[in-house]
Amino acid sequence: MAGTSDSLRMAVLGLGEAGARIAADLRDLGVTVRGHDPIAVDALAGVERVGTVAEAVASADVVLALVPASAVVTVATEAGPALAPGAIYAECAASSVAVKRAAADHVGEAGGDFADVAILGVVPATGIRTPALLSGPGALRLEPILTGLGMPVAVVSDRTGDAAGRKLLRSVFMKGLAAVIGEAMEAAHRLDCESWVLAQIEDELRRADASLVARLQEGTMRHARRRVDEMAGALELLEEHGLPAEVTGATLARLTRLAETGGVVE
Repeated sequence: MAGTSDSLRMAVLGLGEAGARIAADLRDLGVTVRGHDPIAVDALAGVERVGTVAEAVASADVVLALVPASAVVTVATEAGPALAPGAIYAECAASSVAVKRAAADHVGEAGGDFADVAILGVVPATGIRTPALLSGPGALRLEPILTGLGMPVAVVSDRTGDAAGRKLLRSVFMKGLAAVIGEAMEAAHRLDCESWVLAQIEDELRRADASLVARLQEGTMRHARRRVDEMAGALELLEEHGLPAEVTGATLARLTRLAETGGVVE
């Protein structure tokens, strides 16, 4: 496999916001890039766009699949038989562990070297420099290539799905945080205290550190019984005003369970 960026051949499958940004960055680094996307997108100077998945991957040293989760297995099935000997197929979608493993099976059966890539940032903003986790049989071979291109990566294991699993656990926190902030701000807007609630959220996040995380986790376990009443009141307030309360209701349910088990997570 080519060892330097100016001799490296890469395919980018999916030229949406993330794929287009990655392809452009690779081009700027001197990588030979061939891209494919079934939907019409703006042309990228210096990136050859081809009409099929098979044509895109045929001569690539590394394939970066940046397709929607719903298309992961289909695209891997199409790509597998066309992969060049020794090629690495890097699946970058935010999909389930089961989907990653199904894609890996198709690539592996065709002789490809599969890598599960879990991207941990906003690709349209940071491109090839977006941090990522790697796992799967191709992870150790892919790591020095991506590192050489400026991508901060860490190998988790040689098992497909381990990187995806870690990202999904991170999503429990990140997407949950977004949901609870959204619910609180929607209620605050309706109750005419939006600026005050926003200031409270910003202040807590500004001071966030390991001690805050420990306090939230340990305090919830220790004081679950007392906090049930507080969250029941919060839920009552939101319901009284006809406001969405899915996250608040789920929080109350968790606190109730912890209170019933004495703060023990079963």
